[in-house]
Amino acid sequence: MSKKKTNQTDTEQESPEVTQPQESQAAQVKAAPSHEELLEQEKDRYLRLFAEFENYKRRTSKERIELFKTASQDVMVAMLPILDDFDRALKELEKSDMAVFEGVTLINNKLNETLKQKGLSASETKAGEEFNADIHEAITQIPAPSEDLKGKIIDVIEKGYTLGDKIIRYPKVVIGQ
Repeated sequence: MSKKKTNQTDTEQESPEVTQPQESQAAQVKAAPSHEELLEQEKDRYLRLFAEFENYKRRTSKERIELFKTASQDVMVAMLPILDDFDRALKELEKSDMAVFEGVTLINNKLNETLKQKGLSASETKAGEEFNADIHEAITQIPAPSEDLKGKIIDVIEKGYTLGDKIIRYPKVVIGQ
């Protein structure tokens, strides 16, 4: 009997079926990522997720700041014709009673300062400046009174305004041809 047992174990060891499962197990162990590789993968995933979250926070914060800057844009745009009327009234009052003119000028200054604190500012466009289509709106062209005024602003019809860094109304100008 003992010979049979020995013969059986010899045949089992020599059989190719027995060695293949052992080799495939070794291949599986080699193919499976190690703990260090798994840790590195998780660290990389964590860092990417963290960076993505930081970018999200930065983007939403920037959007919120932009919203606060321009939240009052509709109100400011609605006020622009009133400011234009105020300027025209001041020009007419300047010709009449000085006491009334000074009182209205004080009110105008106070209104302009309040709007300036909220981010509204008038553009400083003057006659004689070079016309720039990016920041001016040409209403019409007239023959230039002199050669040096060709392509330049002859008259400003309506003031332009900016709210923060954004132009909410372009200055309307007449340019020389």
